[in-house]
Amino acid sequence: MNTLENLQKSKFRSKFHLSEKDKNYIHEKKIDVIKSHAKDFIKTRLAIFPTKNDGHQTPWKGHPVFVAQHATATCCRGCLEKWHHIPKNRELTSDEQEKIVNLILDWIQKEMEGYR
Repeated sequence: MNTLENLQKSKFRSKFHLSEKDKNYIHEKKIDVIKSHAKDFIKTRLAIFPTKNDGHQTPWKGHPVFVAQHATATCCRGCLEKWHHIPKNRELTSDEQEKIVNLILDWIQKEMEGYR
């Protein structure tokens, strides 16, 4: 079973979905721009150690990547440790950052299926 399937079994994680506004934003900006935003958010908000304001650094809405982070348990270091077994007491490696970004994009693409 893959990570997205496991996350969908969680009542909390499975309640997250992109809004029409989020989907329109993705459609307008294109996935490469969204990927760039995801890379930046992960690098500046999650990858550093110590993580500033851990547990509160990812807003609940305002950008499709933020919604995806909550849906994929990549929103804070505690969730990364619990769901993805990435220790929270060190910086994220570039490979870990790439894996997180890819998971976020996979979730977004699943949410976008059938849109327009």
